[in-house]
Amino acid sequence: MSSESTTESLVGQEYEVEVGPVAHGGHCVARTAEGRVLFVRHALPGERVIARVTEGDSGSRFLRADAVTVLDASKDRVEAPCPFAGPGRCGGCDWQHAKPGAQRRLKADVLTEQLSRLAGLTPEDVNWDGTVEPAPGDKLPAGEVPAWRTRVQYAVDEDGRAGLRRHRSHEVEPIDRCLIAAEGVSELGIEKRQWPQIAGIEAVAATGSGDRQVVLTPRPGGRLPIVELDRPVSVLRVAEGKGRNATRTIHRVHGRPFVRERADGRTWRIGAGGFWQVHPRAAELLVDAVMRGLTPRKGETALDLYCGVGLFAGALADRLGERGAVLGIESSKQAVEDARHNLADFDRVRIEHGKVDQVLPRTGITEADIVVLDPPRAGAGRDTVRTIASLTPRRVAYVACD
Repeated sequence: MSSESTTESLVGQEYEVEVGPVAHGGHCVARTAEGRVLFVRHALPGERVIARVTEGDSGSRFLRADAVTVLDASKDRVEAPCPFAGPGRCGGCDWQHAKPGAQRRLKADVLTEQLSRLAGLTPEDVNWDGTVEPAPGDKLPAGEVPAWRTRVQYAVDEDGRAGLRRHRSHEVEPIDRCLIAAEGVSELGIEKRQWPQIAGIEAVAATGSGDRQVVLTPRPGGRLPIVELDRPVSVLRVAEGKGRNATRTIHRVHGRPFVRERADGRTWRIGAGGFWQVHPRAAELLVDAVMRGLTPRKGETALDLYCGVGLFAGALADRLGERGAVLGIESSKQAVEDARHNLADFDRVRIEHGKVDQVLPRTGITEADIVVLDPPRAGAGRDTVRTIASLTPRRVAYVACD
């Protein structure tokens, strides 16, 4: 005879807790009187709060929770400027209840902890002073939010209202304005109109030009509405894929199938909803940081892995001179086309299409002087890291989004 252990859902259970340190992922760590670990959103270190469980049961290693009542507030707490922020509401922002300076300190704490836990390094070991700086123009008084997000992905509810997803949920929080959306996105007026038969809307407002674009994803079998927004805009449509492994294809409805951005003194074409840094100054700041870290030298060979539309490949080619060479690898066919277009004036830049872990070993390259990689959230993976290490590069720059 064997008895099966049963677990009891703890969702909705409330605990009075003292909030501990910040953790990666937009929450802080706390423990109940019984020793249960809680990952608490909408709290700040040092606060005493009532935390309501949102995920987990009696058998879970940890529970997720929202701070629904603040009993003892941190001096860094402010009223969230956005009316859609808070427990159970929009999941787009993690720290609207914290002063801007406190948000940067929380980020610094997360980075310090990750360096220590994953790499066994201190800030001093990596010549970092332990601070996180605001991007130029983003330093605002408490209670104000920088409108920086040049690409916003809206979800649409069953009633055709545009909104954003709630935290760790498919449910839609309808909104009438997103405070962090860049002006070029907000002035399209997407939240003001109905979107029948549409499942999702991606809005793009390029900062390197006046280009604006919306990419519409219809519901299965849904028809595309006539799109009339408050500003001129290109419209693209995501086609329904066939089968489980169907690739996402995007078709132009009207207007340009791409937007133009500016960075590192060049214009970059990004086609059909392709990837570009969301913050208007991120591309320039990242190029500057990566180039300062790599210190490219004339005549060197370089790899740009997960190269997208060629931002780092172009910056490297510009600095390596006529005898230098750059190989870029990218899995998106559209991005490869854009990269080849963007870098057509560099004779010694080659862009290969395919997955990095498959293409890089097939290139026959046995060494490289410098490597930059900017992989998706899942990371580069052990095999790719081993391959890079086998090339014995002088320096590697890893741009991590998570």
